[in-house]
Amino acid sequence: MIMKKLLKIIRIRSLFFLPVIAVFLLLANPADALGSDNEPGGKHLLWSVETGRNTVYLLGSIHILKKDSYPLPEALEDIFTCCKKVIFETDIDGMDSPDIQSLIAARGRYPSGRTLSSDISQETYSLLRKKLNVSGLSIAQFEQFRPWFVAMTITAMELQRLGFDPELGIDRYFYKKAKKSKKKMIFLETNKFQLNLMASLSGRQQDLFLKGVLRELDIVESLSSDMLDAWKTGDAVRLDSILKESHADSPEIYDRLFIRRNRSWFYKIKRMLGGHDDILVIVGAGHLVGKDSLIDLFKKQGYRV
Repeated sequence: MIMKKLLKIIRIRSLFFLPVIAVFLLLANPADALGSDNEPGGKHLLWSVETGRNTVYLLGSIHILKKDSYPLPEALEDIFTCCKKVIFETDIDGMDSPDIQSLIAARGRYPSGRTLSSDISQETYSLLRKKLNVSGLSIAQFEQFRPWFVAMTITAMELQRLGFDPELGIDRYFYKKAKKSKKKMIFLETNKFQLNLMASLSGRQQDLFLKGVLRELDIVESLSSDMLDAWKTGDAVRLDSILKESHADSPEIYDRLFIRRNRSWFYKIKRMLGGHDDILVIVGAGHLVGKDSLIDLFKKQGYRV
């Protein structure tokens, strides 16, 4: 019964809201973003890679937003309209399928004889108990679940409490529009691959991940406001500093969630350059920022971005 309740709360798209800070990070270089430097609100987290035959646009996506984040800037809507193909991280509808939800339940629960309290450090367990007590929940309700699943669940609960909704994410918004307009959609990863990114973390990595989430939840309300403001105004310096601070204690997890995937995505997107159709690529979090980001990889290959 508790598993059904938790699955109803979280939805799989919450997976990449973690660590909490990462969900909002769609980093842009103001010098490269569309719009005048002197025009308030004129910068957008959107890049173009031109080949002479077609143009590939890369748009940073916030996976979770509030109602007052809409309508989106007209420039984003115009780019979507002009592109015949749209690339997403994964099939968003597929994340809600019974097969995937059953897989989450299976991968998120311990086998008989193992519990959360015996699998994470005393420090992490103490932080978790404190957070749950404040929320009016008992840690006993989570004993049968693995750290990555617990982290995912409490993050979704906290963000929903603050008024954020995964149904309002940039990627889901354009996914629905692409379906309605019958645009060709391409997916960079399968649903199972995205789930296994977290479920296959080692025990030590899951402990570290949960601990980082618990620490960030204490400041997520103030940080989310700062990050959304930075996203809207193209303040890349502020966003970049937040991202680096968030992953300072977990470089291996950052490598797994961002750098490795960026390299894989780059070669998939690169193969579409030089075609006949303009393409919009919508990815989230830190995939467009700094060293080894998609933007950096294109520039290193000599493309004008």
